[in-house]
Amino acid sequence: MITMRRQLLGLGFLAASSLLAMNAAHALNGPTAIQIDGGPLGQLEVSGGVDGYGYYVSGTKDDLHNYGMPGQVTTGMNVGSAIIQVQKTTGELQFNIEVGSTGGGIAVGAPSWNDQGHLSQTTVNNFVTGPLYQGYITVAPKDMPFTISAGMLGSLEGYEATLPWYNPSQLTTDLWNVTNSSARGVEGTLTEGPMTLTVEFGDGWDTGVFNFLQAMVTYNFDSNNILNVFYAGNLGRTGLNTKTFGDTRVSDYGPWFMNSQMFGAYYSYTIGNLNLIPEVQYVYAKTDHKLGIDKTTSNLGAAVFGTYSFANTPYSLGGWIEYENSQGGTNNQGTGYTWFVGPRSEGVGFAIAPTWQYKDVYARVNAGGFYLLRNKYSYDGTTYTYGYGNHNDKKFQFIGTLEGGLLF
Repeated sequence: MITMRRQLLGLGFLAASSLLAMNAAHALNGPTAIQIDGGPLGQLEVSGGVDGYGYYVSGTKDDLHNYGMPGQVTTGMNVGSAIIQVQKTTGELQFNIEVGSTGGGIAVGAPSWNDQGHLSQTTVNNFVTGPLYQGYITVAPKDMPFTISAGMLGSLEGYEATLPWYNPSQLTTDLWNVTNSSARGVEGTLTEGPMTLTVEFGDGWDTGVFNFLQAMVTYNFDSNNILNVFYAGNLGRTGLNTKTFGDTRVSDYGPWFMNSQMFGAYYSYTIGNLNLIPEVQYVYAKTDHKLGIDKTTSNLGAAVFGTYSFANTPYSLGGWIEYENSQGGTNNQGTGYTWFVGPRSEGVGFAIAPTWQYKDVYARVNAGGFYLLRNKYSYDGTTYTYGYGNHNDKKFQFIGTLEGGLLF
């Protein structure tokens, strides 16, 4: 719905290398690249993955006639994500190409539904670039501490990835839901000792308007303690008639998403087989009457992610807990500023994911829920209630999936 998300490997090569310790701590072991001889291109790495799932969602709506849509289907099956990646990570000229479809992440409490009432399925039309999920060239001068990349780049925002096998659970948080995705642009990475700085400039939200700046600082205290601090924001106005994610106008999608400022940080702590990652994130869009933002609106999210691998077994356990709080008003049509579930929403959520993996095959059960602590807003003297179920009065929604995948 609000966002797909990027994978951590979407950073420049040096930045990705600095996060290797975090990747190794994930509940799933990611794809193991196949080394091939690329002839004049040098040594290449080929990897990829595909996943599918069956789902159950409580608190669905049988009738969405007000939106010209059918009711939400409680159960169903979907393809999650399917990606193949070819990259060159050595030499002075490197590149990364990822082709396929994404969409395996499901935001607990605010899942995305398609026009047939099912959970939105993966698609190759997420971006203007079609099936090109990421594709960039990197210049890595010999014996120099920096690299420069250009092309379709991954976002620097937040811990959670777009591709579900890089996350503790297929189910995702409010923090993931309000972040940017891959964008066309340029990126520079500088590494000095334990610190890595990455700066990216491009057309955030796939708008074609080049006014979006991102930055992330990574500090490796040691292999078990890694701090990441990030920023993302628009340097200018993205117009209402601008298209986003291929074929949707910004005015339909929500102008506050494409005209906002975000700050956040997450910390990875590993002890033995346990990895804990607390994250906090704040995003706001200031008043801009030309964009229909008649009152400053914001979203605060905080979460703790965790994974535990059971030694000498194919089993692991991932999960998270979260808190979200949206602030803001309504525009002059009475439509709420909806960062997550609804205008001025506040809630808590959780997810847990027992996982089995044997070499390149995995299966996991994902279960999560979200409870609304606040589900009302007022406009022009009238109070409106939103939530789950046919009458929009249920405060809790449960989501469960049975997911299986193949990585290579």
